[in-house]
Amino acid sequence: MTTSAPTALAGYEEVATESPGRVGPLLDALSRIQPEAVPLPGGGRTAERFGALSRIAAIDLTAARVLEPHLDALAILAEAGLPHPAEGTTWGVFAAEAPGTALEAVRDADGWTLDGVKPWCSLGGRLTHGLVTASVGEDRRMFAVDLRQDAVTAEPAAWVARGLAEVESGPLRFQGAAAEPVGEAGWYLERPGFRWGGIGVAACWWGGCLPLFRALTQRAAAPGNPLLAARVGELYRALESARLQLEHAAGLIDDGVAGDDAAALAHTVRGAVADAVVLTLAAVRDLLGPAALAFDEGHARRAADLELYVSQYHRGRDDESLAKRLAGLDARSVWW
Repeated sequence: MTTSAPTALAGYEEVATESPGRVGPLLDALSRIQPEAVPLPGGGRTAERFGALSRIAAIDLTAARVLEPHLDALAILAEAGLPHPAEGTTWGVFAAEAPGTALEAVRDADGWTLDGVKPWCSLGGRLTHGLVTASVGEDRRMFAVDLRQDAVTAEPAAWVARGLAEVESGPLRFQGAAAEPVGEAGWYLERPGFRWGGIGVAACWWGGCLPLFRALTQRAAAPGNPLLAARVGELYRALESARLQLEHAAGLIDDGVAGDDAAALAHTVRGAVADAVVLTLAAVRDLLGPAALAFDEGHARRAADLELYVSQYHRGRDDESLAKRLAGLDARSVWW
């Protein structure tokens, strides 16, 4: 997997190097990215896609957190056979659920409308459009929504996060908001691309580790501390193993892996990268100590961003799902 970004992302990459207060410029740059700037997953260039995400994350995790869902939305629309979004639009994907909230879709003679509240809508008040899952009876279905209409309101959120502090993830309230269906009921979770989007997030986690690892290798280069150097060597093995898994996954995606094999692949790769992130953050605390976290603003922000970002990984639940998927795999897929 290469971490080289396509030249079409150069303008976005420049904004990603900015100081705090950069979400506005990031969204402006995002609106100018051409749909073909980053390859879609499964088209023979998935490694390039993952590399682009990793590269942006290595520069700035906030920029990666803004870019990744936009690219995922483009991939979802393409997988549904829908045209590219209009130029100048910015997209998010809002599929999370939370107790006490519900979003329902209703169809009448004029089309589909959404009513209710959707939690965890990152930058929902600043994006132009979103792909949103809503209940249709007992099923869930995805819809494309123009977030600029009066029927959509970003509700106040007590976003006190120290990591990804500028990527506020609060609720959106929909009151008869016009929406267009994307795929049939249940399609969003059943399609192969659901797994590829999750691996794309893991590529961002991996890229986010790189500057922290560089700082650790610089510390390990000083003579007289073999235990510190050994810890950095151990961490390299974990990060390199995760990189190889991302690279291998890109090839399998391009080969059309599907079904239980696809689910097991996504769980495995995401888990391996998440484990490497945990090791990276632990090494940062243990080897660089409190000084780096207390007095180096860029270093402290990256560590906080990465810790919150990787918390999206549902460690126990995903491993349970992985174990259940193994029973449905060909014996050769699980080593015996």
